[in-house]
Amino acid sequence: MTELEKMEQRLQESYDELKWLYCELYQNNTAAFEYFLEMLRRNFKERRASLRSLDEKRLADPDWYYSNQLLGMMLYVDAFAGNLKGVREKLPYLQECGVNYLHLMPLLKTVKERSDGGYAVADFRCVQPELGTMEDLEELSDVCHEKGISLCLDFVMNHTSEDHPWAKAARAGDELARSRYFFFDNWEIPNQYEQTVPQVFPTTAPGNFTWLDDCGKVVMTFFYPYQWDLNYANPMVFNDMTDNLLFLANRGMDVIRLDAIPYIWKQLGTDCRNLPQVHTLARMLNLACYVVCPGVLLLGEVVMEPQKVAPYFGTLSKPECQMLYNVTTMCTTWHTLATRDVRLLRRQLEQVFALPGHHLFQNYLRCHDDIGWGLDYPWLLQFGNQEVPHKKYLNDWFTGSWQGSPSRGELYNDDPRLGDARLCGTTASLCGLETADTPEKEEQALRCDLMLHAMMLTQSGLPVLYSGDEIGQLNDYSYREDPEKCSDSRYVHRGHFRWDLAERRSDPNTVQGKLFASLRKLENLRADHRAFRADAAAEVFDAGSDAVLGIRRCFDGELITAVFNFSENPCEISNPAKGSNSLLTGEPFYGDTLSLPGYGFLWMIGSNAVSAGERDD
Repeated sequence: MTELEKMEQRLQESYDELKWLYCELYQNNTAAFEYFLEMLRRNFKERRASLRSLDEKRLADPDWYYSNQLLGMMLYVDAFAGNLKGVREKLPYLQECGVNYLHLMPLLKTVKERSDGGYAVADFRCVQPELGTMEDLEELSDVCHEKGISLCLDFVMNHTSEDHPWAKAARAGDELARSRYFFFDNWEIPNQYEQTVPQVFPTTAPGNFTWLDDCGKVVMTFFYPYQWDLNYANPMVFNDMTDNLLFLANRGMDVIRLDAIPYIWKQLGTDCRNLPQVHTLARMLNLACYVVCPGVLLLGEVVMEPQKVAPYFGTLSKPECQMLYNVTTMCTTWHTLATRDVRLLRRQLEQVFALPGHHLFQNYLRCHDDIGWGLDYPWLLQFGNQEVPHKKYLNDWFTGSWQGSPSRGELYNDDPRLGDARLCGTTASLCGLETADTPEKEEQALRCDLMLHAMMLTQSGLPVLYSGDEIGQLNDYSYREDPEKCSDSRYVHRGHFRWDLAERRSDPNTVQGKLFASLRKLENLRADHRAFRADAAAEVFDAGSDAVLGIRRCFDGELITAVFNFSENPCEISNPAKGSNSLLTGEPFYGDTLSLPGYGFLWMIGSNAVSAGERDD
């Protein structure tokens, strides 16, 4: 069977569902559907032989992305290496870090003063000129594939820049172009939307609509005034945006991150979040990729509470996104560090571990974005933690305003009216390394940093480092002097990669050397033990202390028990794995108790303890 015949077979497998979903959403617009099918065929014909070969390899091993040997890193191209060619030159460093999944932050063409960090795209088929060309991106993907590295790229679905050709035509009066967006003659309908739609950035970009003086119209702008929301009720938008997504897949991207996907369907009288039509669109995107590029995965950016996140996986028979961000565990982890109380984290991980084994999360401690305190406040209330004062405590702790806190971060989008703010900062600065002015404090900050990374590596899913965390990079306050960045405190953790510090990574007497070597040891151990696979059975257990988190993982008879002390104080707990050995040192644990130093942790293998229960698939 030829490759084209295999593609047609996949299309026939998907045809009935795809047509039903499409025609239900778009009122039996069969002409638009036929155009959609021809667009899929065209993209497959344009897909290079090397990428088709990779598709076939992954179809033969559909669980490839559950591997415990996958380790990710996210980075900004300019901050890391100047441009795409620079990233290519630095691949040996990434390989030394053990990275085989590389998430490139937004790099498509934007207008500098209206960029939002690359999320205001002016051309989905052109790289930002200072970063290189689309040919440079293809060459990078080819070299990455030769080295066994997968590439992930952001795809901004919800909106375009006002500088995109569609938006320029709409602004000039083109009615067809205007139908791609939400244009209104006056504020009557926008004001009706405002009654039910929350604001994304209430302090830096209040409101969900923008008045355009030059054409006398109101346009929907949920994020920033220069980011115009696309109207997915128009099949032309869905067809062309799917075409753009497949274009990027055909440049060699292995994972496409669907930015802000919960927002893409708008309906008056709702909050315009997580509407059923969003899942229809996500399922159709999944089918489109299955037909054209079946080795490509979709990563959903769903930064919401757990009950709203899991539906974006779809079902085993009708998947939507293969991966989702584990944002709740991330922010709960930092909450736990500030409170020294693991109970909320244990509850949250219980929910994650109870999900079917095919649900794959991308786990991380820090990323390019802020930390929003979207915690389970109704549950926390039983311990006297009210939402507004608790958020204030967390922000005070991590900005160093709380007496005794070694942490240093900055607030983002502070809204005094609501007593709300988000948090920015690098992992190392939030762990206290920035303020460590004695060897003892430095050692404590490093233990904290390493314990958090060990916990992240123990979770179920794909672990992803943020570039610079492997060498303990601190906050970069130089953004305050840049007029284009000074209003956005997220740039405090988006600083340029410190290659001068990275040079110290082999010196065991430096902070960088200690952290780099310790992380690599953990990452190598994770890669060597299948109990760390994403689809392994996992459970949390009560370690006997509110400061200590306990996790068990089991796969093919291999059992790993882990404990993590979230307090700066030493802690003694009952031994949950008698007869086990330390995974790091081989030291046996036969006693009835275990002693953990402040911010200490243990990985133990082999135990008489009850193994983790099998997960539901």
